[in-house]
Amino acid sequence: MIVELPDTTTTAISKRLNALREQVGAVTMGRVLTLIIALETDALLDESVAAANIAGQEHPSRVIVVIAGDAAPGESRLDAQLRLFGDAGAGEVVVLRLSGPLAAHADAVVVPLLLPDIPVVAWWPQTAPQAPAADPLGRLAVRRITDATNVADPLAAIRSRLTGYRPGDTDLAWSRITYWRALLASALDEPPYLPINAAVVSGLAGEPALDVLAGWLASRIDGPVHRLVGDLRIELVRDGDTVSLSRPQDGTTATLRRTTKPDALIPLPRRDTSECLAEDLRRLDPDVIYGAALRGMERVDYR
Repeated sequence: MIVELPDTTTTAISKRLNALREQVGAVTMGRVLTLIIALETDALLDESVAAANIAGQEHPSRVIVVIAGDAAPGESRLDAQLRLFGDAGAGEVVVLRLSGPLAAHADAVVVPLLLPDIPVVAWWPQTAPQAPAADPLGRLAVRRITDATNVADPLAAIRSRLTGYRPGDTDLAWSRITYWRALLASALDEPPYLPINAAVVSGLAGEPALDVLAGWLASRIDGPVHRLVGDLRIELVRDGDTVSLSRPQDGTTATLRRTTKPDALIPLPRRDTSECLAEDLRRLDPDVIYGAALRGMERVDYR
């Protein structure tokens, strides 16, 4: 069910939500969090809502999408769209379009629509504020999720995360490499137990997940970490032993190579946004390892 509410108010939105739930006998008791999605334009609206709906099967939520338009002087206007039941997965979606001076006060518009006594998570699928925790919407949230992949300069974006980092911040580029980190760690959790002397991270220049992976390695080893542009490959060098994990750029199967062991083929497709988002919604505590990976990026050698 999709309901349009042009030129409306937050009071009218809340009343309509309550009326629609009463009409079909639905309640909000099953919601475990409120997810705020902050967008600049409609370009990623459907994609972001679809990802939130899929993640909502695991984390039933009220999703509030905020699209703040031009804040130039003029008439303030709030247009809303309600997506419920089949069009909102396991939750409910409220799309808010703000224009005029009201666009500069998105937090004031969102607060009346937050569900009481449950956590709030903020997600910026496009360009994120320099310091998410200091942003008006970010201040409402216990967890703040950015995504460096969708901006014009992904490397600059992921590097800038360190400047404004606060406990509770994370980036979907980090959750996209969860399985890569697990496979590398498990490959090293076997004899010989030797320290890593150097590491190489190779892949597309515009893939920030690889940059934060290189930062993670730099935060964990004493040797140099090199970031190359080329085939998708991570290589860990030890005395008399090399561990490498590689995969075709558009492939779904990775090859794990170790000097003293036969090659192993491992399913390793690229994780989609909904899967990464669902992972980040599972934990609302600070991710200290992500923070260390951001700091480690300063030690990475780019070639």
